[in-house]
Amino acid sequence: VFAVSVSAQRDDELAYADKVEDLCQGRPPNEYFRLTTEGDCRDVVRCDRAGIAGTIRLASVKCPSGLAFDLERQTCDWKAKVDNCDRLSKPRRVKPNFNTDEPVCPDGNLQCGNGECISQAFFCDQKPDCADGSDENACSVDEDPNKADVCNPSECLLPDCFCSADGTTAPGVEGGKLEISNLPMMITFTFNGAVNDENVRVYDKLFHGERLNPNGCTAKATYFVSHKYSNYSAVQELHRKGHEIGVFSITNDEDPKYWTDGSYDTWLAEMAGDRLIIERFANITDGTVVGVRAPYLLVGGNEQFNMMTDQFFAYDSSISAPLSSVPIWPYTLHYRMPHKCHGNAQNCPSRSHPIWEMPINELDRRDDPEFDENLTGCHLVSSCSNIYHKDQFRQLLQHNFDRHYGTNKAPLSLSFDPSWLLANTGFNDVIDDWMSHVLSTYTDVYFVTELQVIQWMQNPTSTASLRDFAEWKENCAVQGQPHCRLPNACPLETRELPGETHRLHTCLDCP
Repeated sequence: VFAVSVSAQRDDELAYADKVEDLCQGRPPNEYFRLTTEGDCRDVVRCDRAGIAGTIRLASVKCPSGLAFDLERQTCDWKAKVDNCDRLSKPRRVKPNFNTDEPVCPDGNLQCGNGECISQAFFCDQKPDCADGSDENACSVDEDPNKADVCNPSECLLPDCFCSADGTTAPGVEGGKLEISNLPMMITFTFNGAVNDENVRVYDKLFHGERLNPNGCTAKATYFVSHKYSNYSAVQELHRKGHEIGVFSITNDEDPKYWTDGSYDTWLAEMAGDRLIIERFANITDGTVVGVRAPYLLVGGNEQFNMMTDQFFAYDSSISAPLSSVPIWPYTLHYRMPHKCHGNAQNCPSRSHPIWEMPINELDRRDDPEFDENLTGCHLVSSCSNIYHKDQFRQLLQHNFDRHYGTNKAPLSLSFDPSWLLANTGFNDVIDDWMSHVLSTYTDVYFVTELQVIQWMQNPTSTASLRDFAEWKENCAVQGQPHCRLPNACPLETRELPGETHRLHTCLDCP
């Protein structure tokens, strides 16, 4: 009887192993899927190929209570936002046959999943040319057959092009013109979303006439402005004081696919449209609105960057670089990104684009950096979910500053959703105090805009000569009064926000 039961158990184990093999056939190891559509939509598994003797096992994950697993985005989200609880897995896409033992297509052609051959140029062009559509199903930074080349420093020359093999080399250092010790340590504060009376009070506390960089100019920041709820007279005043204004979209749409799968025309309407509104109602006429940040940092792939090139945007600041011991310097996208496309279902550009990327180096958020705790980094300061107390926040700022300053002096990007600073009482005081500490302790640290970082990289200059660096002397320490004390409050409806009336505050006449 015992022998029979052992034999039956063994048969069950073999049957289960076969079933797991079938489930995992052709499935990527990082893809989560469901075993059943019954229940509360919280449980998923993935194929783990690290079992004993190379066997495959199922590693399970359960979303916290109140959340459900979104198969499309491969993450937990509020249950009301997840619409695929009735599916077991992501839809399977037919892949083209790039790796064949023998050449199967004429030169310049590649094979579709169904065996037909088409021109390589037709792959990943946003139009299905294979009968099975497989030419549009392998288009990531690593897969795209027409992807940008790896960095070639002998051809990629400043001021228009900059790259390095792993992204960690500072400009000017490779040729021996500069040394790390005489590079400036640049810190960029960037704020996303609407500019309104409430968060302007936060900004005014941090950036005022007495807070001076070592060259005698006031500390500056970059504001990626979205249209909805923005006070354009306040945007105009930020610009007058020498801060940089970038675009963050008109609608701030909450659907991730709206951005990651967005068409050229979607990105054109959202970003070029946002710039037109900003330039008109904040009266910015000097052509300095040249930076883009995607809502929720959801990058739009080649379509976004094709639009940016055509519309003369200079840089994007939406791609995060994974936490590493040495941070990444900004780079141009003439060549392939020097780090992996980081984040859930990100759609990074695979082709060559004459655009600067100002990557957001993830922050190390460990409470005790000496303790080797396995904790993921966070891209926005306001996304560091374990920071609750003021002393933790101060430690986060100082530790990440030390990481950058003590390695390659790559610019430290501190990116915020301003509502986080408003919600966390006292955090603004922490930043205020920390900025004062940094400027009184170091003579080579500058709080600058994203555009000023690019200006320095295009003309790398030692800290000894920065006092006379012309590009940083524009709007050095602006005095005077705002353009208007009482802006016009214009009732406004837009095609992008139908059925909603907003008050548009501007120093100019109402539209």
